[in-house]
Amino acid sequence: MVQASRHRRSGGEPVSESGEDAMGFLLGRSLWLQGGGWVFGLGSVAHMVLNKKYGSYLGVNLGFGFGVTMGVHVAGRISGAHMNAAVTFANCALGRVPWRKFPVYVLGQFLGSFLAAATIYSLFYTAILHFSGGQLMVTGPVATAGIFATYLPDHMTLWRGFLNEAWLTGMLQLCLFAITDQENNPALPGTQALVIGILVVIIGVSLGMNTGYAINPSRDLPPRIFTFIAGWGKQVFSDGENWWWVPVVAPLLGAYLGGIIYLVFIGSTIPREPLKLEDSVAYEDHGITVLHKMGSHEPTISPLTLVSVSPANRSSVHPAPPLHESMALEHP
Repeated sequence: MVQASRHRRSGGEPVSESGEDAMGFLLGRSLWLQGGGWVFGLGSVAHMVLNKKYGSYLGVNLGFGFGVTMGVHVAGRISGAHMNAAVTFANCALGRVPWRKFPVYVLGQFLGSFLAAATIYSLFYTAILHFSGGQLMVTGPVATAGIFATYLPDHMTLWRGFLNEAWLTGMLQLCLFAITDQENNPALPGTQALVIGILVVIIGVSLGMNTGYAINPSRDLPPRIFTFIAGWGKQVFSDGENWWWVPVVAPLLGAYLGGIIYLVFIGSTIPREPLKLEDSVAYEDHGITVLHKMGSHEPTISPLTLVSVSPANRSSVHPAPPLHESMALEHP
């Protein structure tokens, strides 16, 4: 049994997934992915909070939605564009992504989001101080902590907010499965990133008011930690009945349930074609075993072809030996 565990860079160079090289490769690309994608979203919030003339709630949704689109384009071929820890968790829990990749993806997501918050803080530092009169506030008319993380509004309770975040993330995961399900009605090739960005915009403009639709632990917790370090203080964790843990836990539960709902009630009802394996490529994740593909130089005989064997050449005909070698295939 021969096993291989390799991905390829965009230029075709094989990349080993074992050891420090894989860790650095995936982590480095995830940092760029998160830092770039979330800078657009957090920057749009800064415009809305600091100057109503230049920002709006619609602008926030567009910033986050198309920030996700850019992130998918940047790193879709490298890590599957895992920008959301809840989506990564759901895919691991449902057997679509191996658990060994979970800590690498999430670490990259968290560090990238933290760097995005630091970037926005640096770019808008003078505007933040001018708006707030030199004080870094979490609540009140000159609050600026909301640029970086979500906070529970007055009309919501903690547990209603929990249900809201779980529900929205469940809808996100369900729609992501639909967009990428090749046996259903997927997005056209090359348009997945745009469609996913539009999905984020739709969730925001229609359902985002109650909790700010964090729907992603990687989007909310690292910037919140940054604001604690940067001077906003402990209130970033204690405000809203200790709201900080809800955007971390609720999306995990919601994404998992949303994925199950799609697979059980939608995916299971779609006729599936048998998996066709044409090349002996390694797919370790699902442990699929197939026989070696015969070389093109070897003659083949259709099972429906009649073969004439004369007495003169009967002795030259021997039964074919059984094929016994196999390879484990790993999804790229």
